Amino acid sequence: MMGKLYVVGIGPGGKKGMTEEARAALEASDAIVGYTTYVKLVAPLFPDKEALSTPMMKEIDRCRMAIERAAEGETVAMVCGGDAGVYGMASPILELAEGDERVDVEVIAGVSAAQSGAAVLGAPLSHDFAVVSLSDLLTPWEAIEKRVRAVAQADFCLCLYNPRSNKRPDHLARAARILLEELPAEVPCGWVRNIGRDGQQSGILTLGELEAFEADMFTTVFVGNSTTRVIDGRLVTPRGYRTERA
Repeated sequence: MMGKLYVVGIGPGGKKGMTEEARAALEASDAIVGYTTYVKLVAPLFPDKEALSTPMMKEIDRCRMAIERAAEGETVAMVCGGDAGVYGMASPILELAEGDERVDVEVIAGVSAAQSGAAVLGAPLSHDFAVVSLSDLLTPWEAIEKRVRAVAQADFCLCLYNPRSNKRPDHLARAARILLEELPAEVPCGWVRNIGRDGQQSGILTLGELEAFEADMFTTVFVGNSTTRVIDGRLVTPRGYRTERA
């Protein structure tokens, strides 16, 4: 009997930010697997489901656990914060399950931190943009530096994931210094912490102020392009439509 493995993006974490498709997949599952923080967010919403979690740095272990449970004929949901395909578990699950005819894998899209955080701030990503993670656990810092610089040189808006942790307290400051070599200090930026969860906070600042900003691993940072401006307290990057009042 073939098992089912859903890889589910749960959005920013709150019930309101989860799609109907994500809720249906979790409801249909026998077990919910994921990073401890994400399982704690969704397990109370589905109290009749078995909840299995692993801590940070155990991503492959939890992927193998989910695949094996599904291979036994169960329906399993691997939950990921935001979207499962944006720094989530969709790619390792598909890699590990390659050729395994015991498991049917289905990826369920979710609302990413880039999307939900942008909505909190206004509309900072309304034109071309890039998303870069500042975590060097899986990507060499030299490659991250090149990507950040290339984004600035191409005048993309930028969304930064994983701006800071205890082991990399200076990565956001280092990224800000690279951006300042290419962009004016007055470029508007924004940040959102705990998107869609209790204690959500947000703010707007300039690129010149970003170097000293105290972010954490629950913060998503947005950097504007040459056209981004603050309108009535909101961060807006014009799409290019003519918006002059008649």
